[in-house]
Amino acid sequence: MIKLLAVLLPSWVLIACTQSNALELQGRIAMKGTATHSYLVIEDAVTNKPYKIQNQRFQDLVNKQRHIVKIKANLLKEAVGPGFPAVIEVLEVKEVE
Repeated sequence: MIKLLAVLLPSWVLIACTQSNALELQGRIAMKGTATHSYLVIEDAVTNKPYKIQNQRFQDLVNKQRHIVKIKANLLKEAVGPGFPAVIEVLEVKEVE
């Protein structure tokens, strides 16, 4: 039994580590919400879904509102429903149009 666990446990860890939440999104940057609860989103051009941007690159992207950008990001949290979009962390801004 212990030998079986010794073989299976590293393979489970390897599988868990190789699964990535990396996304490449292209769309418009926009501000959503009301004044006290506003947040920055990228509206994906392919799926038409908003993704809430949550990290230090927030300040860089505020100036790019209404522009189409291509970004590389990590998915931090799945969308819960209307008004609660998926949350991403921007790793790299690849392209600005």
